[in-house]
Formats: sequence, structure tokens, C-alpha cells
Amino acid sequence: MRNGRVSREPVEKMASNRIVRCAIYTRKSTDEGLSQEFNSLDAQREAGEAYIASQRHEGWILIPDSYNDGGFTGANMERPALQRLLADIAADRVDCVVVYKVDRLSRSLLDFARIMETFEKRGISFVSVTQQFNTTASLGRLTLNILLSFAQFEREMIAERTRDKMSAARRKGKWVGGIPVLGYDVDPRGGRLVVNPDEAKQVPAIFNLYLEQRSLIPVVRELNRRGWTTKRWITKEGREHTGQPFTKNSLYRLLTNAIYTGRVNHKGTLYPGEHPPIVDLAAWQQVDEQLRGNSLNGGREVRNKYGAILRGLLYCEACGTGMVHTYTVKRRRRYRYYVCVTAQQRGWDACPTKSVAAQEIEDAIVARIRHLGSDPRVAAETARKVHEQSQSRIEELETELKLSGKNLGRLERELAKVVAAPGNGTRTDRMADLQEQIRAGETRVAELRAEHDAGTPAEVEESELHRALEAFEPVWNALNTAEQSRLIRAVIDRVGYDGRTGRIAVTFRAGGFKAICMVNQEATS
Repeated sequence: MRNGRVSREPVEKMASNRIVRCAIYTRKSTDEGLSQEFNSLDAQREAGEAYIASQRHEGWILIPDSYNDGGFTGANMERPALQRLLADIAADRVDCVVVYKVDRLSRSLLDFARIMETFEKRGISFVSVTQQFNTTASLGRLTLNILLSFAQFEREMIAERTRDKMSAARRKGKWVGGIPVLGYDVDPRGGRLVVNPDEAKQVPAIFNLYLEQRSLIPVVRELNRRGWTTKRWITKEGREHTGQPFTKNSLYRLLTNAIYTGRVNHKGTLYPGEHPPIVDLAAWQQVDEQLRGNSLNGGREVRNKYGAILRGLLYCEACGTGMVHTYTVKRRRRYRYYVCVTAQQRGWDACPTKSVAAQEIEDAIVARIRHLGSDPRVAAETARKVHEQSQSRIEELETELKLSGKNLGRLERELAKVVAAPGNGTRTDRMADLQEQIRAGETRVAELRAEHDAGTPAEVEESELHRALEAFEPVWNALNTAEQSRLIRAVIDRVGYDGRTGRIAVTFRAGGFKAICMVNQEATS
């Protein structure tokens, strides 16, 4: 049988004394069950071998090479075994292709037509073990096209039902699969996420790091210095996916993932999830706003040319969006303003705050810091909060030491397994990689222990803070614009301005007051 004939019967024109080299092609759309001792691919091949054996009197022999595509869809031709089969056909190593069913070769009419065209050009016979028709006649070709049409229709219907099912599950807040994220594990029973206690402590710390640095690259450097990695997880089949050092892209994906707030994202809409949140919603929104703001300048730290010391810190209380620095020039004089993003983008009537004079609100913030020194109770309360933050840092160090110790133990066990395995190039590369990770982990543990043993690095004496706040004004006046901006960012976390009432709400960084003490010490030394 040549010229694209498809039949269960031997090819009529084949001479009995001619050898026909037969290749069996098998395919399964998913990898489910492929780890079993006898799976669907084995069953398809066994049927093909039996059929070839029944045609031995016609000179049919089985090619020992296997062409098995397990876990590959029939919707396209991007399948390694199929490409290898076509290459062997082009090299004249195959005379006949045997499949269990036509749709095992392809579920796409267009792809099947291309494959059959290749077979006809090369004079390759094509046999389906379970389907009987002859493509040398018009009725046979019609039958084949009808079968393929139904195969393609079935594939598209399955895909559509799967998408509908996943969409419905997403809207109900269910986990529908994919790569697990740092901080959560997949419930062994499936269908939902459960909190990983150790990792769940790292994720809020990463968000806090970004809020402090306000840029991705410094956070990536710090995370890699600490030896923190992306999610480590093991598949159902037991394959281990090791955590990788953070990159700018992987950090961005983590910081923008709404799953940490207990929600799931489906086509741009957020739905309440079944899993508990591990990041505060307000912190996530603040990070999201900062990331969107950075996207306007590519995350670069632009030069503060006009002394906008509240750039990136000032928010509109009326609508919750940021306020950006701008200016106008009238009669050669520059007037600076902070403008609400909502009013700027949607029109002046979209927000009651609209804008505020930059110098006016900047002076008000500096005056508020200056007046902190006039009340001893404020200094005492600030020192207390700094002490609490220092205690919290010690607890973070202890937690990280515990996690780093576990990670070192895991790496050492993995290294022992690799050393015991048979030698090859991949093994040598993996050993070197593991040894490098262990060295980095040991360095990080030493740093953590040194910081922990040093006690409370951010501790501030009440008397020292009181003196620094009293001397704030002369120190402030001695700083240049860039230094003033850095000091403000160290002390203040957020400034909210309500244009309806003129109210200014300032959120201070407790640990940032250490910066005032340090600046005061440098100025007086």
C-alpha cells in the first residue's frame, strides 16, 4: 500500500518478497498515568506490534525505534517523537506508519493534510489499526476527513469545557493548578492552597523591604545576600524543583501577585479566595502603587532637580492616589506644586484635593518634625517604638537563622546524594552549584549570628533622640537638597493630604529616627 492508502488490510500492490519497514507512532495528550508499569502508550504500541506481526507474510517488519509522545497535544505538530519520525521518513528509514487511531497522529485537519502530503511525496503507507477505510477512493477520503473533523471538534469542545470549568473555579476562589508560589503549599487533597509557616514569614518581609527601598534591584541584592530563593516544591511524581535566586522579574511577579492578599485573579478581576492572606491588603496596595509609579520612569532613581523632598511619599486622602510634583513658570518665576494623579489624568473636577503648593506642604512637614523635639513625651514614645522594632528585628533574625539552618541541611543532604550517584558532566555541574549554594548559605548564617549576637542594632536612647530632635533645625539647614530628601525618606513612610479640609496626616518610620541621631552626631563631631 502506497500513496496514502489507509486500511486494516495489507497493501494490495506490495510484493510479498519486499521488506516493509514499519514504524509505530503513539501519543497521549496528558502525562497522567504514564509512570505506571503498563500505560496507554504501551497499549497502543502492543496493538500496533500485533497488527504488524499479522502482516509478516507481506514482508512487514517492525522498526525497533519507539516514537512515543506522552503528554503532548494532537492540536499541533510540536511533538519531539513526531518530528523524529518525520526526520526518519525524510532519511528513507521508514516505509509504513502504524497508529492505533487516526487522531493519535493529529487532531487538526490542516496538520493532518500536511502530514499526508509528506507521506504521499515519500511514498509512505499509513495504517490505522482500529479503523478500516481506503483513501485511494473519494469515499474513503471523505470518511477520513469526517473522522478528523469530529476529532478536531472533540478537542475544541474539551478545551472549551476545561476553560469554563477553570473560570467557574476561579470565580469561587479555588486554586486551579499551576506552579505553587512562595508562602503557600498545595493541599495534598488538591483544589486549595495552605500556608507554609516558614515561607509565610519571608513574604511580608519581602514586601516591607520593597517599601523601604522603593526599587526592585536593591531588594534583589538583599534577598540574594540573605540566601532567600524562589519557591521550592515537589511534583506528584516526586520531581524536585529547587528554588532559584531572585531576579528582578521573579521579584516583580511576587510583589504583584494578588494571591498573597487572599484573592485570586481571573481575567483582570479579583475574587475572594479560599486560602488565607499572608500580606496585609494595605501594604500590597502601597507596593502596587509604588510599582506602577516606578513603571513611568523604568524604576530609575531620577534626579530630584527641583527639590521635591516629598516625591513618592505624598498621597491624596480624598481619592487615595499619589500626588506628583510639577511646576509652572510665570514671568520667569517657577511655582512648584504637588498634583493629585486623579485630577491630572481625569480632569480637574475629578478630585476635591486637586493640588497643593509644594513649598507650603514641605515646610509644614519639616515643621512637624522640628516640633517633635519640644515635647519630651514624643521623644519617649518614639524611643519606645524604636525599641519594639529592634525586638521585632531580633525575632526576624531568629526565624531566618532557623530557615537558613534547614536550607543548609537540605543542600548538604542533596550534595551527599549527588556525590553517591554515577559520575557524568551534569553531576559535576550540580555538585559545583550545590557547593556554591552551601558556601553562600554558611556566609549568610554567619552574618545573621553576628547581627543577632550584637543585640539591638537599631536601639536609640531617649536622651539621645531628644537632643537630636532639639538640634534638628540647624542640622536640617546645613544639608543640601539630596541629603534632605534622603533624611525625609528615612523618617517618613507616608504623607496624606486632604484638600477638602487641609488636613495633613504623617506616618513616621520608628526606626528612621535613628537617622536623625546619626546625622546629628556627624554634624557635631
